[in-house]
Amino acid sequence: MILALVVLEKNIKNVVGQSMDIEIPLEKIKGIGEAFKKKLEKLKIFTLEDLLYHFPHRYEDLSQVVKISQVKVGEKVLIEGKIVEIKNLKSLKKKIFLTTALIKDDSGMIEAVWYNQPYLSKVLKKGQKHFFAGKVRRKAGKVFLSNPLFEKIDSKKEPLHTKRIVPIYPETKGVSSKWFRKIFYFLLKKQNLKIREILPSFLLRKEKLMERKRALLEIHFPTSLERAKLARERFSFEKIFLLQLKILSERKKLKKEKAFKIEIDKNLLLSFVKSLPFELTSAQKRVIVEILRDLKKETPMNRLLQGDTGSGKTVCAMAAILQVAKQNLQTVLMAPTEILAKQHFQTFWEFLRNFETKIGLLTRKEARVFGLFSSVKISKERMLKKIESGEIKILIGTHALLNEKISFKNLALIVLDEQHRFGVEQRAKLVRQSKQKEKGFIPHFLSMTATPIPRTLALAFYGDLDFSILNEMPKTKAEVETKIVLPREREKVYQFVREEIKKGKQAIVICPRIEEKEGKEEIKAVKKEFEKISKEIFPEFKCEMLHGRMSIKEKERIMKEMLERKIDILVSTSVVEVGIDLPKATIILIEGAESFGLAQLHQLRGRVGRREEKGFCFLFFEKFSEKAYKRLKALLESENGLELAEKDLKIRGPGEFLGQRQWGIPDVAMEALKNEELLKRAKERAKEILERDPELENYPLLKEKVEKMKEMVHLE
Repeated sequence: MILALVVLEKNIKNVVGQSMDIEIPLEKIKGIGEAFKKKLEKLKIFTLEDLLYHFPHRYEDLSQVVKISQVKVGEKVLIEGKIVEIKNLKSLKKKIFLTTALIKDDSGMIEAVWYNQPYLSKVLKKGQKHFFAGKVRRKAGKVFLSNPLFEKIDSKKEPLHTKRIVPIYPETKGVSSKWFRKIFYFLLKKQNLKIREILPSFLLRKEKLMERKRALLEIHFPTSLERAKLARERFSFEKIFLLQLKILSERKKLKKEKAFKIEIDKNLLLSFVKSLPFELTSAQKRVIVEILRDLKKETPMNRLLQGDTGSGKTVCAMAAILQVAKQNLQTVLMAPTEILAKQHFQTFWEFLRNFETKIGLLTRKEARVFGLFSSVKISKERMLKKIESGEIKILIGTHALLNEKISFKNLALIVLDEQHRFGVEQRAKLVRQSKQKEKGFIPHFLSMTATPIPRTLALAFYGDLDFSILNEMPKTKAEVETKIVLPREREKVYQFVREEIKKGKQAIVICPRIEEKEGKEEIKAVKKEFEKISKEIFPEFKCEMLHGRMSIKEKERIMKEMLERKIDILVSTSVVEVGIDLPKATIILIEGAESFGLAQLHQLRGRVGRREEKGFCFLFFEKFSEKAYKRLKALLESENGLELAEKDLKIRGPGEFLGQRQWGIPDVAMEALKNEELLKRAKERAKEILERDPELENYPLLKEKVEKMKEMVHLE
């Protein structure tokens, strides 16, 4: 690690001497080996700028030296003293090495103890002066410093690891906080790296923000905790402001594009509504009007439809898709899995078969069209011709539809179902597949999600989308009774499950992981739970297992058998969370419920009670705590997904709620989600700048930054 630091310092000096671009990728800096580069990449550090923006997750205030005579047991203290004696001891009883040092200042002496670090007796020398920072402990009446951090006192160097407010960074094996402190000292103080200001000066004044270089110094070398907080706020504002510029400029560009203007056939709409085997809710009627109003425009719709599981999103989309089809135009509906794509294919045929419109299914595995009474398998080549000729009006599939071989005659609408990773690039790919692109036509866009989106998230990440919310459940959706199960009540629940299965019902058991992982024994694994459920608890019933690592063929077999009632109990990961309709499943048992988010638990319980049958959701703890119990109690008090998501965001915080590793959202931007006022200000300032200068011609650095920004993935 020390060698890597020396090489890095030397080569950064060479590079920075030639160019001041801190966005230089690490691989352009000679001397950074592949192994060390991979370690940094684990921490999402790919450029010199990423390195500078690797911020501490906490600080330790070690700025005040305490006299040895004044130390208190249990406190972490900083001592300045001379080493009087140092030696290694071997504890025969516990088979560990002890390194002890006697430290003296002008008020007294104290012993420092390190465990299994015998090399320290060669590093620390008698007579040397050091800062020692560690916890004061007492054992057998003796007071000592336990495993203290130490730093040699050098009048020519300022302390990095002690005698200041010390930053503690997110680490990985081989890259420690000590390493980060050294490299930041080199970059920001010794090298005096020139860092260009991104934000316009008038914005810094208006928002009372620190300059970029000053803020970086306050983050990595804080003069006070308050100044460190203000520095983080500057970067929170910066990240959200840049994101808003990106989102709002994309929205402005989209408003200039052309789309197919869909003339709404009211008689067709009435016929469709009358043909449904149920009555639409007021919310569904409102949402259908919102979507159809957008389709009538000559600019592309860009709408997100959010509604709890079972709220009837698909029917709303279907009403719009039928209007598009009847104008001899095409729609693509993309689902996250082949199972769900097939389910949509069947549902669309059942609801639209009397409207004489051609529906196709295309997955990596097969191509199908509907005949008079059932679906017919055809060759992919034949399907491609049907799509290109415009014969297929509604094409349903998975990501297999993002294929350059597929050419649409007149693609007018893209509908996405729970496509968390679908963004601007994928949409552009589908546009390129349409023959109408030469005429400049962009398809309308509708995304459907059961994931509730809290207000601050909508404000931060969805400025380019119009919202439709289904806030009412159909009368056909049965009640789901939710219960938190204490350990002593487990057997009682199992007995209830037995009785329900004997009545012809089905049960789902959800586990958070596929296999047991070392150190996570308390979290049940699907494989282990399946063995227990099928052999010990319910040997009399037919049990099956489902998880994400299974082949598509195996998953489809299991889901088919569930639908045919050949399986009584399905033990699964949260793979069943998305969209799948299991009408006979009325019971869901969720193991390790405390490890799921409230919004996710709400979606899981939506898997049961989907028809007229009452559903039951049982939440089991693996590790009981009052905090977890209080959080899960919210599920008993509310059936509103959006309300639960808001609560979850407050309780767990944005990082855990979203999972920045999954979404690639920086920690500092996550922090902004706690501050609605900051979000609003950032959005307003972005609007102001774009109104004055839509192309950011007067702000070249801002423009460069916005253009270089990675596409922010929608969280739908």
